[in-house]
Amino acid sequence: MRHPVMTILCLSGTAFLAACGAEKKDEDVERALKSVNVIDESNLSDIMLTVGDPNESVTYFRKTLAENPGRIDLKRGLAKSLVRAGKPVEGVTAWKDVVGTSGSNSEDRVALADAQIRTNAWDDAEKTLNQIPPTHETYERYRLEAMVADSKKDWKKADSFYEIASGLTTKPAGVLNNWGYSKLTRGDFPGAERLFVEALTHDSTLFTAKNNLVLVRGAQRKYELPVVSMTQKERAELLYTLALAAVKQGDLSVGRQLMEEAVDTHPQHFEAAARSLEALKAGDSAQVAEVASVPAPAATLGPAPAVAGPAPITTANPGL
Repeated sequence: MRHPVMTILCLSGTAFLAACGAEKKDEDVERALKSVNVIDESNLSDIMLTVGDPNESVTYFRKTLAENPGRIDLKRGLAKSLVRAGKPVEGVTAWKDVVGTSGSNSEDRVALADAQIRTNAWDDAEKTLNQIPPTHETYERYRLEAMVADSKKDWKKADSFYEIASGLTTKPAGVLNNWGYSKLTRGDFPGAERLFVEALTHDSTLFTAKNNLVLVRGAQRKYELPVVSMTQKERAELLYTLALAAVKQGDLSVGRQLMEEAVDTHPQHFEAAARSLEALKAGDSAQVAEVASVPAPAATLGPAPAVAGPAPITTANPGL
């Protein structure tokens, strides 16, 4: 009788061990699948942050973060996506959440300062930057430091920070353009012109720098286009910028001539230039004043420096 009992016990033990083995195997499989999911999520997150639609990216990170509320990488993804989607106010809130989470770093504070600048919260941005250790020396940090100094009209600091930032990147065209814009708003036209030219030596396709270069040359009554590479459409737009600069300074005949050239050069119908040209041809003082009040196109890259400008283009400005 003992043999059947022993047989039953052995079979039971084998079944138990098999069950334990199966359970362990299931746990291993689940763990492996979870690892794969994390990798897949990481890859998808990278895609959403680089090539995905910003608003779709916000939706993705909100949903994924709701399912994994403790993950700081998802919090960062949401914060970045909100800023990319043109929602800096929400971005500030999201970055504050990141900064308050265990595992945050100095780069997160830099990103928070960037979002604060985008909402014109300059004092808050300065406080955030001041909390970052001086040993954290990055291009992005000094680019923002320069902009904060600009907002306070602390030109000496601004110049120092712009110079440091331009030396910390292999692609300094953008920060050189912004530095030039800072010089332009101060009325330092020759200094601004040099920086725009330098920006274009690093990136000959940067239209913002081309437009700024034409703008600052116009401020010095240099009414010829600079020798830079440009498409036919860009040439028309730069002629239009130069025409506006001439009109602002009262050089109406020059402005009209440049405006006509802009209309003729553009490969398509150039509505803004055509409308301004008609106003100049009419010779009505109110219409001319309206043309003179047309603002120049956006002159900076990234969050705009808090400086009033460009300064009115008149002969009273220094550097002429």
